[in-house]
Amino acid sequence: MDGHHLPPSHQSPPAQPERRGSFNYDIESTDAAWRGAHTASEALLRYDDDGPREPLLRKRTTNTTSQIAIVGANVCPIESLDYEIVENDLIKQDWRSRKKKQIFQYIVLKWSLVLLIGLCTGLVGFFNNLAVENIAGFKLLLTSDLMLKKRYFTAFLAYGGCNLVLAASAAAICAYIAPAAAGSGIPEVKAYLNGIDAYAILAPSTLFVKIFGSILGVSAGFVLGKEGPMVHTGACIANLLGQGGSRKYHLTCNWLRYFKNDRDRRDLITCGSAAGVAAAFRAPVGGVLFALEEAASWWRSALLWRTFFTTAVVAVVLRGLIGFCRSGKCGLFGQGGLIMFDLSATIPTYSTQDIIAIIVLGIIGGVFGGLFNFLLDRILRAYSFINEKGAPYKILLTITISIITSACSYGLPWLAPCTPCPADAVEQCPTIGRSGNYKNFQCPPGHYNGLASLFFNTNDDAIRNLFSSGTEKEFHMSTLFVFFTAIYCLGLVTYGIAVPSGLFIPVILAGATYGRIVGTLLGPISDLDPGLFALLGAASFLGGTMRMTVSVCVILLELTNDLLMLPLVMLVLLISKTIADSFNKGVYDQIIVMKGMPFLEAHAEPYMRHLVAGDVVSGPLISFSGVERVGNIVQALRITGHNGFPVVDEPPLSEAPELVGLVLRSHLLVLLKGKGFMKDKVKTSGSFVLKKFGAFDFAKAGSGKGLKIEDLDFTDEEMDMYVDLHPITNTSPYTVVETMSLAKAAVLFRALGLRHLLVVPKTPGRPPIVGILTRHDFMPEHIHGLFPNLHKSH
Repeated sequence: MDGHHLPPSHQSPPAQPERRGSFNYDIESTDAAWRGAHTASEALLRYDDDGPREPLLRKRTTNTTSQIAIVGANVCPIESLDYEIVENDLIKQDWRSRKKKQIFQYIVLKWSLVLLIGLCTGLVGFFNNLAVENIAGFKLLLTSDLMLKKRYFTAFLAYGGCNLVLAASAAAICAYIAPAAAGSGIPEVKAYLNGIDAYAILAPSTLFVKIFGSILGVSAGFVLGKEGPMVHTGACIANLLGQGGSRKYHLTCNWLRYFKNDRDRRDLITCGSAAGVAAAFRAPVGGVLFALEEAASWWRSALLWRTFFTTAVVAVVLRGLIGFCRSGKCGLFGQGGLIMFDLSATIPTYSTQDIIAIIVLGIIGGVFGGLFNFLLDRILRAYSFINEKGAPYKILLTITISIITSACSYGLPWLAPCTPCPADAVEQCPTIGRSGNYKNFQCPPGHYNGLASLFFNTNDDAIRNLFSSGTEKEFHMSTLFVFFTAIYCLGLVTYGIAVPSGLFIPVILAGATYGRIVGTLLGPISDLDPGLFALLGAASFLGGTMRMTVSVCVILLELTNDLLMLPLVMLVLLISKTIADSFNKGVYDQIIVMKGMPFLEAHAEPYMRHLVAGDVVSGPLISFSGVERVGNIVQALRITGHNGFPVVDEPPLSEAPELVGLVLRSHLLVLLKGKGFMKDKVKTSGSFVLKKFGAFDFAKAGSGKGLKIEDLDFTDEEMDMYVDLHPITNTSPYTVVETMSLAKAAVLFRALGLRHLLVVPKTPGRPPIVGILTRHDFMPEHIHGLFPNLHKSH
């Protein structure tokens, strides 16, 4: 937990009457010493045009909402990240003592790190594609060879068996090693960049499973992509480098200690997520825009420049490696590798009729996208009941979906008619080998199976076939309808299984299919190629599900190398997003809500305007004196999960009670471990702390490595001694007056990336602090728990 809230096991007794004067207290003395936070008002009147309505009676409660969330399929505690710059005596001394050489070293290291992130993400992206193309290529060649020998049932057993083994392997490593690696990973990265830190989201084990689980899952023929997991992979690589490696796996670098704070890690992980998109789509500018539009909650010009540099490095690495593979040294890695659908040979000329067709495509994309998100939400909720039963059930679910997918991709092409090869075919027909537009399947020589050309390929090759130009007659309408229905349904049921899985490819596949259907239907009145309609269909479905516009537009243009389509892609994205927004939220936003992540939106909810900061502060509040008894600190740390404590000086340390600032739990633990205690309660100069500790001693540890109160032991004599908290107290925390509107406080909290926002009284003569606002205090569950009569629409 982040601030002053008690866990459910430590519910407070009823709030005591407010006491003035002695603001600090001995926690061990009596339960009556718990102090509830003062609230500005216990009842508010809600107004409308006709005057006051019923009062918003506040329930007395502690905040216990949104403090756990689903990570992978497991319920885990949630912490907040702290982007605030701590200003205490120790940090100030460190700033003053830094020489130009150290500042230069820091800047060089930062640029070196983003270079490393780009290199590593590019290499991983290439390795993923290389592995998928070779594993899937071997599987498809084996099946094709058996089919040429008319051994159809053996071919199905080989095909389904390979898929089953690959799927079970992916599910096993995901379920047993890193459950957090399941799914896309984009919602988790988006939540992290919003300030939410959940267990193992970016751990080295998650990185390992994300890479190999994604390879196995995509090779298993599932209707999923490796693009979403690549974003998570890039973020994991950035986190691993930014925290100086991993002690657990003996991969550490002391010279990276400069970045042991949430602010620098946030910047690096933003670069990592952009690099992931660049590696997945070969779209460096699209990667930057994806990080800006979808992933990051905080942005600035310096970060834009660093992110652009990272994605440029990725692009150079991929270009070099693909050039190497064209020499035939990469096995079966061919055209299907890094998806690149070059449509630039087709010169689009469009008229008024085409614009009408594109508007229709946008409306279809919005409706299908809204429906997709609605159904996906229901399916994920159903899957959660299966996944929470344990790893064997996760693997069983994955195997079941694998069998269904194999049966569809092998069985459905038998329903399609055999089509004679076109005389003017650009490519070889029927295709001999693993990839191509014209799959022979069970057809006689000189014929091809259109449905097999889509199903019996890697997903990247299927998209290439749909986007291909000059193939108006290649696919029958029945073929496209069957493929769209199958992909739409399989995409829905596949996403929730325990395998790293992205939504980009299923959405592009389904969108390109109905785009081609519309293009074929409107062929007589439209001059546009069906391949271009497929591109616009993919754009409309992406806009309808993910609600991204600028980044998707640029990614698709970089993918297809077709700048002339820019106005049409923009139009179709805007229409589909507008239509879909009237139904529900974007798919990643829905998943964040479903997982219980306390995500802060950029805007405040309308009902927050009717409340003030003091209304939602929940008690009890625990504060320390500037010179505090060790036993009090230890007891507070043991019985609460709070991460921030107000420090208040009272006479004789000051003339009147005054707020010194805020001290962090992690800093208290480091100070207690140093055991610089005193026998008398006197304020010191802080020289002991400044001599004994450096700023790096208080730097944030990597995930799971920080000090815990259970690690420290104290004698009875030490527990009765005192420690001066002034040198480690942040003397300039952000504060708001208790009468500030909650809407304004919420915008301030998110804009500054805070973990704690102190609420101070408006009138003199009261204790100098009312309470602390944390992320959870702005959550709708907490606010509506306090004010049940508050309507969300107001």
